[in-house]
Amino acid sequence: MVDKDLLAANLIELSDRLAQMRRHVPGTASELAADRDALDIVSFNLMLAVQVCADVASHLIADAGWVPARSLADGFSRLEEHGVLTAQTADALRRAVGLRNVVAHGYARLDVPRAFDAASGGAADLERFAREVGTWSTKRDV
Repeated sequence: MVDKDLLAANLIELSDRLAQMRRHVPGTASELAADRDALDIVSFNLMLAVQVCADVASHLIADAGWVPARSLADGFSRLEEHGVLTAQTADALRRAVGLRNVVAHGYARLDVPRAFDAASGGAADLERFAREVGTWSTKRDV
């Protein structure tokens, strides 16, 4: 059974991370590139928001007894397979894992326009994730 308190805490944290990100994202990618502090705050909160989504996915998969995901991105595929997420949301979150990995592990220099797009437009994908998980959990009467 899904731990309702843990799920609620994760969704609250996701909301908080998105709010932090929005407070610091400027109007353009070039402004974000020019403000190192804003870039750090935005990218860090974006990374943590995606990580929260991945943690929620792992929690739901484990509690439901589904086949474990092989990667963070695969966790969103598993939720799609079981009707938790729409294909659109699962695809968006799979792509977001790539950006999360760049920020978390420093694989390469951060692509500021990509980070700006994720922070300004992609936040809606993370909010949709929260809504879809919430709807699914309510239907399951967790």
